[in-house]
Amino acid sequence: MLKKIVLLAFLCLPLGMMAQELKIAHVNPGEIFNAMPETAAAETELLNLQQQIRTELQRMEEEYGRKYTEFMQESDSLVQSIKVVRMQEIENLKNRIEAFYQDAEQQIGKARNDLIAPISQKIQNAIKAVGEEHGYTYVMDSGAFIHISPKAIDITPLVKTKLGLK
Repeated sequence: MLKKIVLLAFLCLPLGMMAQELKIAHVNPGEIFNAMPETAAAETELLNLQQQIRTELQRMEEEYGRKYTEFMQESDSLVQSIKVVRMQEIENLKNRIEAFYQDAEQQIGKARNDLIAPISQKIQNAIKAVGEEHGYTYVMDSGAFIHISPKAIDITPLVKTKLGLK
């Protein structure tokens, strides 16, 4: 008898879950991200940082090229001890360039994350707010679907409105 009651409970459980209304919507966070004015400002700031780094890297590479060329032109006339010192200088400069390049990549990555994180958080907060206001059980990223029916509910315009975007 107990087995029948447990079995009946398990059979009725899905029916109880189906009784809850499921409201699902989708949103395109990329479209929202691109429409935000903060995104353009962040991109400009990143481009400025990249240009500064590119300029400094170019300056370092020109210095390396100049010193290397000078060394190659003078190497036959230099005594061994001076050759060694100059080769070490050139090697040190090469190592500094490589270290600068690696540090620059990390700096750009960190700057990108620092600039984008608040924008993404603002979008996430707006999506969550719209989802709660309209009673959606799930809000999915439009980019995660292979096909979206025209009947599907797209809350992208609602989120844009919530953020004050056109």
